[in-house]
Amino acid sequence: MLTKEQIAKRIAQELQDGYYVNLGIGIPTLVANYVPAGMSVTLQSENGLLGMGPFPTEQTIDADLINAGKQTVTTLPGSSFFDSATSFAMIRSGRVDLTVLGAMEVNDKGDIANWKIPGKMVKGMGGAMDLVASAQNIIVAMQHTNRAGQSKLLSELSLPVTGLGCVKKVVTNLCVMNITPQGFELVELAQGVSVQDVKDATQGRLRVSDNLTEIATS
Repeated sequence: MLTKEQIAKRIAQELQDGYYVNLGIGIPTLVANYVPAGMSVTLQSENGLLGMGPFPTEQTIDADLINAGKQTVTTLPGSSFFDSATSFAMIRSGRVDLTVLGAMEVNDKGDIANWKIPGKMVKGMGGAMDLVASAQNIIVAMQHTNRAGQSKLLSELSLPVTGLGCVKKVVTNLCVMNITPQGFELVELAQGVSVQDVKDATQGRLRVSDNLTEIATS
């Protein structure tokens, strides 16, 4: 199965030169460490930073430079800082080419739940609703099952919905799946994971691509 770092590395393969990309809290933030060499990608953090770099080393930490998840980050030459109103104006006006989000559940229609578990205290939805409503392309990075071994890839969401029909692709510790009108389409498998493993861990509709390949993580 893929580690969190390998999930992020696989998602980094979806980046394209010139993209503006928003990275959500959790696994998505790790994508910043794997931007392909020579590629010009501008990472946006919704707390008001454009031009975010990879995570700092202990020698380069600046406690005043943080992402939306309050993790310390670095900046690249030409980066800029602004208020959250300007940041969300970028998001709402469709200027973000790709959004990478974590999720608690995704269903086979591309609906996502990623902000609240009933009965647990939360500070609020944050920018999740703006991102799912405005992003041109959303990729979800997540674990395929919860700690009890229950599928998080479902036919219907059981948690409060963040957005409807917005997810295009899901990368989990088991596989890569596209969201299609026919449900989840299995297109890539992690090394050592079988098609049956994915079927057993997926509750929603699932079809296997005729061009199924192994995830490249090297």
